[in-house]
Amino acid sequence: MGVLRVTDGRTHQLIELPVLRRGVLRMRVHLSCPGSAIGAVDLRALLVGDVLFRAAETAGVQARLTLVVPDLPPEQVKALDRATAALGINPPVAAGMAAADVHVSDSGGPDSEYGVWIEVGHVQQLLTVIPGLHGGAGADPLALRLALLSHPHHEPITLAPGMLADAEQTLANWRGRVADWARSPSRPIPDDIRCQAHSALADDIGIPGVLTVLRRVAAEQEIPDGAKFEVFAYLDRVLGLEIVRDVGRDHQS
Repeated sequence: MGVLRVTDGRTHQLIELPVLRRGVLRMRVHLSCPGSAIGAVDLRALLVGDVLFRAAETAGVQARLTLVVPDLPPEQVKALDRATAALGINPPVAAGMAAADVHVSDSGGPDSEYGVWIEVGHVQQLLTVIPGLHGGAGADPLALRLALLSHPHHEPITLAPGMLADAEQTLANWRGRVADWARSPSRPIPDDIRCQAHSALADDIGIPGVLTVLRRVAAEQEIPDGAKFEVFAYLDRVLGLEIVRDVGRDHQS
């Protein structure tokens, strides 16, 4: 993936991620948990941290992630574990890691704290239940992952039923098309597509730009189906949307 750059929320400068000489990126996600409950903004912070974790590992950098969580009631601790698993978030390591190189938070950080601080924008939550977090939610939790990652991470968003429905439709469409493309002979990823995706991701965790690349690839008739499959499968290593999970299943176009 090359060099990854992020905007430090304290200085508002775009800087390269600090990586130790031994090739380890130490990350820490801070959850605010307003009202002593896991909320949509906490899930967004977890997802931003997870994408950065995946991007670092794809770039050949070992990533280690810890969480900072306020005291929560037992049912909220279980809800956090449930949501982490449902949203495909890499589990954190146990406490005890040295000072983090990168922090992800929705509430900023003290100037005295070491490392880069990545700010996550507020989420106005209009859903009755949040998939993966609340029981009884019928939507695919990974549609929530797509919805929360579809906007620049530092911008505030409104999580409404329409946004979730659009994400679920997009995800179902992509999975179906990827399953179809998988039947074609494999083809290499076009160099320009790879460069576009890498550039978007390297520029402040630009997942919206990566999603734009996927939409462009899906619509481009000149790209062979086998190459389209490879593009989607490769970028899903960072997106974590299980785009290839319908490959080999019966599917009606």
